[in-house]
Amino acid sequence: MITIKNDEEYKIMKRAGEILALTMNMIEKNIKPTVTAAKLDQVAYDYIINSDAKPAFLGYKGYNYTICASLNNEVIHGFPLKTKVLKDGDIISIDLGCKYKGYYADMAATFPVGEVNSSKLRLIKSTEKALSIGIENAIPGNYIGDIGYSIQENVESDGFSVVKEFVGHGIGLNLHEEPQIPNYGLRKTGPMIKEGMSFAIEPMVNAGKDKVITKSDNWTVITEDGKDSAHFEHTIFIKDGRPEILTKFENKRGN
Repeated sequence: MITIKNDEEYKIMKRAGEILALTMNMIEKNIKPTVTAAKLDQVAYDYIINSDAKPAFLGYKGYNYTICASLNNEVIHGFPLKTKVLKDGDIISIDLGCKYKGYYADMAATFPVGEVNSSKLRLIKSTEKALSIGIENAIPGNYIGDIGYSIQENVESDGFSVVKEFVGHGIGLNLHEEPQIPNYGLRKTGPMIKEGMSFAIEPMVNAGKDKVITKSDNWTVITEDGKDSAHFEHTIFIKDGRPEILTKFENKRGN
């Protein structure tokens, strides 16, 4: 069942989104060569806790970290380990969530580390653009399929591929709610988008083919062909006839 939120729930989710956006800003400031992913995880944990919120991922289905830190060909769910040291030319996808007064927000962004080649920057830019276009299609009267169709069309026109095994989702009282929001599909299919709905839209885009593999740790997802992947995500709320981004932040890299 897709839940419809009221104004009070909107206000709480908006604050949760603000906390996440500020957390992502703090993480971005620390992304540079020689920094460990564990350091980024600690930055995120400290900021979320000090904001009267709780990390959404920590303890979720046994996950032991505040963020997911996915490097280069890691698509999603990469562990933020001390041994994962950033180096010049890498790209890193940061996925994080928080719970504030019982409600969740979720977001992700991919950043270049130091000097990055043009093909990696183009992948990042294409994925971020695809998210924006998907959000633009999340308006009352449209359908969930319209979101996925617009994302897939734009990604593939740039020469990249969308991951199909993992999808976006509804969000609110639970981190993952109905409906599922694929990053592919057909227009005018799936549930109709209505006022008061809230979604986490999150294109995962591969530089090569769309196939992915889950590693033996049962979490880290990598591209099958070893090529790079990027990931962007925003929590949005359908309010006053339009999609409002609750996790909006200024990405100063990758443009």
